Amino acid sequence: MLNLLPGLDRDCERISRRCLLQVGGLSGLGLSLPTMLAGRQAAAARGEATKEINCILVWTRGGTSHHDTFDPKPEAPLSVRGEFGVIDTAIPGVQFTEIVPNMAREAKRYSVLRGWNPRNGSHGTADQWVMSGRRFNPAMAFPTYGSVVSHHKGFKSVLPPFVQLGSNIDRRYGGGTAGILGIEHSPFEMLADPNAKKFSVRDITPPTGVSMKRVDRRRQILSKIDALQRRADLQPVAFDALDDFYKAAMNIITAPETKKAFDVDSENAKLRDRYGRNRFGQSCLLARRLIQSGVRFVTVTDGGWDTHQNNFNSLKNSRIPPVDKALPVLLEDLADRGLLDSTLVMWLTDFGRTPKINSASGRDHWSTSGFAIMSGAGIPQGQILGETDGEGGRVVKNEYHSDDIATTVYKKLGIPHDLVVNSPDGRPVQLIEGKPIREWM
Repeated sequence: MLNLLPGLDRDCERISRRCLLQVGGLSGLGLSLPTMLAGRQAAAARGEATKEINCILVWTRGGTSHHDTFDPKPEAPLSVRGEFGVIDTAIPGVQFTEIVPNMAREAKRYSVLRGWNPRNGSHGTADQWVMSGRRFNPAMAFPTYGSVVSHHKGFKSVLPPFVQLGSNIDRRYGGGTAGILGIEHSPFEMLADPNAKKFSVRDITPPTGVSMKRVDRRRQILSKIDALQRRADLQPVAFDALDDFYKAAMNIITAPETKKAFDVDSENAKLRDRYGRNRFGQSCLLARRLIQSGVRFVTVTDGGWDTHQNNFNSLKNSRIPPVDKALPVLLEDLADRGLLDSTLVMWLTDFGRTPKINSASGRDHWSTSGFAIMSGAGIPQGQILGETDGEGGRVVKNEYHSDDIATTVYKKLGIPHDLVVNSPDGRPVQLIEGKPIREWM
């Protein structure tokens, strides 16, 4: 079980009794929630007034090929251009590959950065670097975007400020986590498939055979043991704080707003069909519902993009179709509801892929070029920014890096460029070091 009282478990007998009741009271009902709520009071105390811009991040883990999607090279040799033809987009003179017809048709709803230089071609470090904007440092895990939002802005509603859908993030080096900000700012992870017939969220759904009355009884027993334990404990303030976090967790679990936000079945069936009846499509729909319900930052994860083999079959038949269908619908849906102006939507991935196709009909990791997509929150629509050379191997115009993307994101979200936090050992750490993408500001 996650230890919510680090440093207080020296008396194993005393803590274990309490932990058993915590497991009984909150296991399967949001045991991860209390630790995530520790920043709530601090956020409220700051009382900083900032523009309310929310964010949905689509993260395709593995490295999505820019050649075979948004930066095709139709004039290059076959060994570079690959198997796909190109199609015109809604932007005059701009072509994408034929496997993204919906993104091509709706190209005026978003902007593409063809000038992204990831400066990295390794998994794990990519998840840390691209999702934080800070170069990988083995001595320090920099926080991901959503964790910084949680730390700086706190709660907007009863729902957690930062939610992650799916588990397709490489966490070996702290990617996608709160890092030095502490686990209270890590995402609330929803691992269930929203496309499943009996979709339910473990942390807000009672386990089989456990009613809320039963949970209440366990909570009452816990409070009685706490009362006895506090009299002898040397750190009663820690227990007081922990109780606040558990109360907030129970508030999330029992609040009608929580269940309503996750109730994708209540959506119009035709709209669900438009998003796509698959995990990615319904995750995008759920992300919109969460933003609408008061979540500040949602990460939608999707795996399987490390196409060293069968790159073309994989992209055409498996990976691209759900994204090509759902992402334009998400942008349209947000716009129709008046939410796109206040919601930054972005598609990021590990890095690009090699210009040359390998012997396994795949593309390998490529560290000097790739793509990023953004929309909403004042991002210009229908702009293709940057250019790569004739083989798509290096940026030759409007080059930007991951720290520049991060700076742009934070400026859009109202996070100050000079934001400084303290590492666990007390050192001040500046979280933002890049320059904004001026064409998108």
